[in-house]
Amino acid sequence: MIEPTQDQKNLAGKHGGSAWVGFVVGLIVMGLMVVAFFGGAAADRLVGLKQLDQWLPGLQRLAPTGQKQISQTILNEESAVVGVAERVSPSVVTVAVTTQRQRLPSFFMDPFGMFGNRMMPNESELEPIQQDIGSGFVVDQQQGLIVTNKHVVSSANAKYKVIGNDDKEFEVVRIYRDPVNDLAILKVADASLPAIDLGDSDTLKVGQFVVAIGTALGEFRHTVTTGVVSGLGRGIEAGDGLGGAVEALDNVIQTDAAINPGNSGGPLLNSLGQVIGVNVAIASGSENIGFAIPINVVKQSLANFNETGQFDRPFLGVQYQMISQEAALMNEVPAGAYVRQVVDGSAAAEAGLEAGDIITKLNGKSLKDAKGGLAEIINSFKINQEVKMDIYRDGKTMELTVMLKPSEPAAE
Repeated sequence: MIEPTQDQKNLAGKHGGSAWVGFVVGLIVMGLMVVAFFGGAAADRLVGLKQLDQWLPGLQRLAPTGQKQISQTILNEESAVVGVAERVSPSVVTVAVTTQRQRLPSFFMDPFGMFGNRMMPNESELEPIQQDIGSGFVVDQQQGLIVTNKHVVSSANAKYKVIGNDDKEFEVVRIYRDPVNDLAILKVADASLPAIDLGDSDTLKVGQFVVAIGTALGEFRHTVTTGVVSGLGRGIEAGDGLGGAVEALDNVIQTDAAINPGNSGGPLLNSLGQVIGVNVAIASGSENIGFAIPINVVKQSLANFNETGQFDRPFLGVQYQMISQEAALMNEVPAGAYVRQVVDGSAAAEAGLEAGDIITKLNGKSLKDAKGGLAEIINSFKINQEVKMDIYRDGKTMELTVMLKPSEPAAE
């Protein structure tokens, strides 16, 4: 066997070490290549994103900014509603009525037939029942005056209370009913209920944001709903829903804020928390159509009260329906107030006004130009003022003189 020389062994050792070193170096190089490849790809992606942001900066910022704007708008609207509700709730009340109901008799049966299974009733008794029927709001803290609808407190024999947002109850000691509009003033012997701010209904715009607060369905107190002013200057006939009295209301505010019978008499408010209307009616058989009496009508009644100590207003004494210019042209009659009925003993009756007449002018002022119709013009006059009235009867125009009387006493 031939043994390698020492020089050959040394040479072989050097080549073996070089191979190992080469192997290790190769692995390192391959690793660096892999890192370089994938690292470069990742870097390319990062650079690509950076370039995309530089090329299309709007795309990166549009969505977040838009979302912020929408969120801020929603937040502002929510804050407005919350602020209005918190600010006015102490001034909004629930109107409740207490009536007497026949208590059902208690019966004692003879289970063993000792008395022929006869029913033995106890003596029947009357029991008071209290029910929430409407809403209202405080307009004078010191005098304890509260506005609501006349139809909410229509019963002359019932006892009424108002209930604050803290469930504290106050007895109604006097009621003033407006003979012209569906309005009533309640008086309580307490000065703790804060008055609400009254706005200006003449400055309202269609589309304006509104808030309604009241006792929804006569059950859910201080319900808050929102909407917009859907229309202005509407004329409606409001009934009690039972086939009873129907009342014509002119120049009312239309809104899509949810209003129901329990909201009657409650406030319709602007975004500042000021009352701009008194919720009065809903359109039968429809949704999101409610109506409110402009607050400036209430202001006129309050002004008369502060001046005379009564809520009396000039009272003509007619039931009427406004005839629009379009309807007048179609029927070949003048525009104005069509008299449906004349109240016996009223100023209109004494002046000779008859059912079927059309009132066209009062002291030279045309009714077709009056935004609020006949009631608006009558309210601009004084009690006991003499007024010239132009009417259309049987195809002829004539003039009557009427002495306006105070509204009928409607206080209890």
